[in-house]
Amino acid sequence: MILTTPLKSNSIKILLLGSGELGKEVAIEANRLGVEVIAVDRYPNAPAHLVANKSYVIDMKNEDEVLEVIKREKPDFILPEIEAINIKALFKAEEEGFFVIPNAEAVNKTMNRKNIREFAAIELGLKTSKYKFVKSYDELVIAANKIGYPCVIKPVMSSSGHGQSVAKSQDDLKTSWELAKEARGDASELIVEEFINFDYEITLLTARNETGTVFCEPIGHIQRDGDYIFSWQPMQMSKTAKNRAKDIAKRVTDGLGGRGIFGVEMFIKGDEVYFSEVSPRPHDTGMVTMITQSQSEFALHVRAVLNLPLEFITYGSGVSAAYKSTQDSIRPTFEVASSAFSQNSFVRIFGKPESHKGRRMAVALVFGEVEKSLKQAEKIITSIKELK
Repeated sequence: MILTTPLKSNSIKILLLGSGELGKEVAIEANRLGVEVIAVDRYPNAPAHLVANKSYVIDMKNEDEVLEVIKREKPDFILPEIEAINIKALFKAEEEGFFVIPNAEAVNKTMNRKNIREFAAIELGLKTSKYKFVKSYDELVIAANKIGYPCVIKPVMSSSGHGQSVAKSQDDLKTSWELAKEARGDASELIVEEFINFDYEITLLTARNETGTVFCEPIGHIQRDGDYIFSWQPMQMSKTAKNRAKDIAKRVTDGLGGRGIFGVEMFIKGDEVYFSEVSPRPHDTGMVTMITQSQSEFALHVRAVLNLPLEFITYGSGVSAAYKSTQDSIRPTFEVASSAFSQNSFVRIFGKPESHKGRRMAVALVFGEVEKSLKQAEKIITSIKELK
């Protein structure tokens, strides 16, 4: 199906496979265009369930259950919003004429770190860190000693940095092995990466469809335990590094093909740019675009899917800060100070039905000069109280 402007929304149906906080914002943007949204996830009352036209709770890794929903709803577009989805179901759906975003093969490549690393390093010839894949603890020891310390160890498939760690010496490998194996996703194989002593890392949001390719301003971010805590836009870069980053993002996204927004992650050292990973969907660090751009990453994603023009205005600098739960609760309740909702800031609560320690539950967004906004955003998230 090829859609062109003007948009005829009343006949369009989107199926979200994954209904977390990012999927929720996608659903809201689709709703604004009159598009029907069906949200699917593995647990009830997921954030996107709260705003979708219809919702389902299924085992996302079960091929038959995923295909059953697709065939029942007959969506115009299928948007995988998380990694933990049965990939065979997406290929079969595509074979039967359904439109997977960006396409089933792109999802297959990017959901697994082995697939995307080999695609980037071997097929595209991009600069990456040195790496090895291992399936046993003994292989991990050999690979880490060959690559050198410190090194980064990750499951080939996991979400939001789960199971990722840095081994500073051979003494850390046992802990890294156990952390990786406990992560949700596919830990049957691990990637051992050279630790690049980079100056900073970025996410370059890249949206593409038949109208062309656009880049958002680069996003800088701080991670802890492999999960993002703060992000800001723009990240100040040299003109050379920025152009190289755009070239890498274009080559990667052109190679993957299809429509949608991609979060291309890269390490920057001076003017050198190293490809790290890519997500074929909105990126958690990109939540900052909800305050810095006329069209957030979620709006751009929906526009790209519908083959609408990818035009937007960058308002200025801004910061996002993730709030993580400090306790377990089956009915999480938060107290947010009124000062968080100021002329240049606000908080968005995701509406997750349960919390557990370390789970991302909200985001603070601040518009303004980055250094000052980072301090303001940190103050906001540290002031949020969870009620027992």
